Amino acid sequence: MASAAPSTATDDEPTEETALETARRQLERAAAHLDVDPGVIERLRHPNQVHRVSVPLERDDGSTAVYTGYRAQHDSVRGPYKGGLRFHPDVTEAECIGLSMWMTWKCAVMDLPFGGGKGGVVVDPKDLSTDEKERLTRRFAEELRPFIGPTKDIPAPDMGTDAQTMAWFMDAYSMQEGETKAGVVTGKPPVVGGSEGRDTAPGRSVAIIAREAIDYLGWDIEDTTVAVQGFGSVGAPAARLLDDEGATVVAVSDVNGAIYDPDGLDTHDVPTHEEEPEAVMKYDAPRKLSNEELLELDVDVLIPAAVGNVLTAENADDVRADLVVEGANGPTTSAADEVFETREIPVVPDILANAGGVTVSYFEWLQDLNHRS
Repeated sequence: MASAAPSTATDDEPTEETALETARRQLERAAAHLDVDPGVIERLRHPNQVHRVSVPLERDDGSTAVYTGYRAQHDSVRGPYKGGLRFHPDVTEAECIGLSMWMTWKCAVMDLPFGGGKGGVVVDPKDLSTDEKERLTRRFAEELRPFIGPTKDIPAPDMGTDAQTMAWFMDAYSMQEGETKAGVVTGKPPVVGGSEGRDTAPGRSVAIIAREAIDYLGWDIEDTTVAVQGFGSVGAPAARLLDDEGATVVAVSDVNGAIYDPDGLDTHDVPTHEEEPEAVMKYDAPRKLSNEELLELDVDVLIPAAVGNVLTAENADDVRADLVVEGANGPTTSAADEVFETREIPVVPDILANAGGVTVSYFEWLQDLNHRS
């Protein structure tokens, strides 16, 4: 069922900008430069619907836990809703709405026949065994089944989910439908209808966009230093590809902190989150930093590719990079954007920089609809 509007914080709570607030402020700033009917802008401030579901899970010890799941569906004018499913303890309804808005813009930027969607379950996947994660995914698919489908709403991997998660989701949905529906999700393993390269596509597009921005600014990539926050499915491919292009990647990080080498890291030698979770800090590097310190390094290019809301009004004045390329979804708050504009630091937005993921998802979706592998 569609849920009510998300609640707002009380005066006693922190006033950290939410993804929804950021997305709406960005919409208002963009609308000021366009001749668009105010009614259309007001409509785009709100999702078509948000589905909230309870997801019961039988734990390995025999107990039952019930988790909350969401699926925000922002706009379907261009086509089916499209966007990731995340498993994270900080998932909220407002976050899902804001992220679904960005997916609408991202699909429009890439001229894809999709609208924006986003969803997730409020759970820490690190607290689940593999069997528990599978059972949770399958039950979530069953709960969302009335609202999704290959021509209705097509989820994909996001934080805390991966190709295996999508395979479980597709299988659970298909069992309910009575036939294989590979096109219900994208980002699957190639053996069950996925596309080769989908897993690295967001990071690859970040690297390509960064390379082109460097060239546009008239810099020599071999004289360019780069810091990447987050060394997972987006940050690691981006860092490694820029390293291969000749840039000097001086810092990368995971959730535990950052490693720094002013002479450049061998990014292919540093283990990614997928290769060895949370192992970046074990790598032998000249210096260890916090994630906050990485954001303030004196580098040419900063790529925040971990989580949202890391560049804020509180630290934007301390950022010393000359170019920001957004790898994560919503890493820069609207207040930080204004600071960067004043300081004349260009910011390449996530809706362009990491759009390789949804672009390859489109190819995968077409492949599945046409029953080709």
